[in-house]
Amino acid sequence: MRPRSLFYLALAVFVATVSPSTTGQQAPPGTAPGTPPGRQGGARQGGPPPVQLADGAGREQVQATCARCHGLNLIANSWGYTKDGWQDRIATMVKLPPAELEAISSYLGAHYPIKDAPGAVLISGPATVTIKEWLAPTLGSRPHDSHAAMDGSIWWTGQFASKLGRLDPRTGQIREFELPANTQPHGLTEDPQGNIWYTGIQKGVIGRLDPKTGQVKEYPLTEPGARGPHTPILDKRTGNIFFTLQSGHVGRINMASGEMVIKKTPSDNTYPYGIRLNSQGVPWYVDFRGPRIGSVDPKTMEIKEYPLPNADARPRRLTITSDDVIWYTDFPRGTLGRFDPKTGQVKEWPSPGGRQSEPYAITQIKDMIWYSESGVRPNTMVRFDPQTEKFQTFAIPSGGGVLRHFEATAQGSIVTANSGVNKIGLVEIGTLSSNRTN
Repeated sequence: MRPRSLFYLALAVFVATVSPSTTGQQAPPGTAPGTPPGRQGGARQGGPPPVQLADGAGREQVQATCARCHGLNLIANSWGYTKDGWQDRIATMVKLPPAELEAISSYLGAHYPIKDAPGAVLISGPATVTIKEWLAPTLGSRPHDSHAAMDGSIWWTGQFASKLGRLDPRTGQIREFELPANTQPHGLTEDPQGNIWYTGIQKGVIGRLDPKTGQVKEYPLTEPGARGPHTPILDKRTGNIFFTLQSGHVGRINMASGEMVIKKTPSDNTYPYGIRLNSQGVPWYVDFRGPRIGSVDPKTMEIKEYPLPNADARPRRLTITSDDVIWYTDFPRGTLGRFDPKTGQVKEWPSPGGRQSEPYAITQIKDMIWYSESGVRPNTMVRFDPQTEKFQTFAIPSGGGVLRHFEATAQGSIVTANSGVNKIGLVEIGTLSSNRTN
């Protein structure tokens, strides 16, 4: 396998890593339904302070138009674009009159041009991918998490619009479902009846949508001090959904009774993030605020923590292979990690894009590891073979816009939610013909 040149830096449109580490991408309390964070002058609760945009013609229009929906820090902290690139980026968020689009994109292209961001390192290998993407109907909804449904459809959370979406990749038909105001759905899963369960990170609820009727039922968090329900995972054997919370808790809700149990982690100041079940139905999660992985007793909800050897480790998402080994993406350190619960052994590999590559979403297909690099331009899909310890990478056509969570389908594809470009994706995986060499 040979690294190829970083040729994508000449593209007119790139993905903006508009603060990909923003906690939960939440909107502040009291924000109007579907309004992204930062309505009040560019700052949101717990987020960065307001920014002052550069002087120049068009500045007032940018402030008046863009700040209606998100903080201006997303402009200042973006990777930047050409004028045409900004026009394409704006088209994923809002439809503007031509004269207004011209003024705003001219200002942004002049004052926030393309920055020197880490380029995608492309490595050849034995697999092939075909990446298809669909624009979400509600502009600016910023799809957060994706789910591969039993019927072959793709579901996603339109977090900034408080909507859930369903895409039939065979026909391209898309339908969106309104959720209660200020829900800000983050993660989602599906029960055997086809109902979609989601975490309402802003409203503090676990919700259930019946796609047949559009009816929604909400279950408020029951534990004082618990907030920010984050990522859910379903155990079909018990009818329980386990979920992480931003407040340093892990929860469980029974789908039949609605009974909810929420437990605090043993360590303080934690942020349970990604969560998966192993073959025995034991939930495992990663702590994005500390160098640790946790397991949860599915019956008692007792939590056990496992420290990682590097004090700077901040694992963000995980997947579990058939041998019940934990694989995790260490976002700030730019590494892929492996933790064996049986032996306690930890092994890590630098991601191809380097220390600033920000590995994020991760899954496995037949014990082959697939994850995304959200800090490189364009974002990449990365394949890692645990047997050969070799990487292969693929550029995402739209740039990606930060892939935060994805899942494998029963057919061996991957469904994605591409936040910054407001798209839903399907990654179909194949292999090179046997007579081709690399």
